[in-house]
Amino acid sequence: MAKYCCQRYYTSKEVADHNTTSDCWVTLLGQVYDLNDLIKQNYGSHLLEPIIKVAGEDISHWFDDNTKDVKTRIDPVLHTRSYYLPMGKFIHASALEESSKQVPWWRDQKYIIGKLSRKTRTIRIINTLTHQDHLLEVCSEETLNEILDRYLRFNSHAASYTWKRMGRKLDMTMTLDENGIPDEDSEFADLAIRDTYYTPALHLYFNDDLTVG
Repeated sequence: MAKYCCQRYYTSKEVADHNTTSDCWVTLLGQVYDLNDLIKQNYGSHLLEPIIKVAGEDISHWFDDNTKDVKTRIDPVLHTRSYYLPMGKFIHASALEESSKQVPWWRDQKYIIGKLSRKTRTIRIINTLTHQDHLLEVCSEETLNEILDRYLRFNSHAASYTWKRMGRKLDMTMTLDENGIPDEDSEFADLAIRDTYYTPALHLYFNDDLTVG
C-alpha cells in the first residue's frame, strides 16, 4: 500500500496512486475519501465491485450536487423513487429504505482525509547549497509550510533552510499567491504559451543549523 501523510489538500495524481483493492481512494464533490477500512469491513461483498472499479478516480457524477447524496430517479413502472445506479448497486446504496437506517459512507467523516485541490501548480525548488533542482507539483491552497512537507522526500533538512523568492524571504504560513507568486496559467493560455514555458523558482538558503527540521 502506498504511504501517505495526512494533508489538507491532495492532487488528482496523488489520489490516482491509490487504485487497488487493498489501497482504495476516491474523490467525491471535492473531498478525498480513504475507503480501505470500508473495504475491509465488507470484504467479499459484490457491493464493493463498483467502488473498486473506480479506485483512484472521481465519482462525483454518481451524486447530486444539491443533496450531496446518490442520484435518484422515479421508476417508470412502479412510480417510486429509487437510487439511480447505472454503475450497479454499491455499499449503502442498494435501496433507499436501507440507507435511511444508517449513516452511509459518503456522509461518514471518518473516511474523509482531505480535500481535492481545485488547482495545482508546478514550482522549482533550488537548493543553493547543493545546487539540486526539483520540480514539484503542489496544491495552490497550500501554505509554504505544507509545500515544505512535500519537499522533505528530497531533503529531510528542508526546514533548516530559509526559503526565498528573488532574494525576498517568504512567509511560510502563506500560500504562493499570498507571497506574491501568482498563478499565471490563464495568462499563458490567453497568449497561447505553453504552461511549461515558465516555472517560478524558490531558492533555499542553508541556515547552518541541522537541529531544525
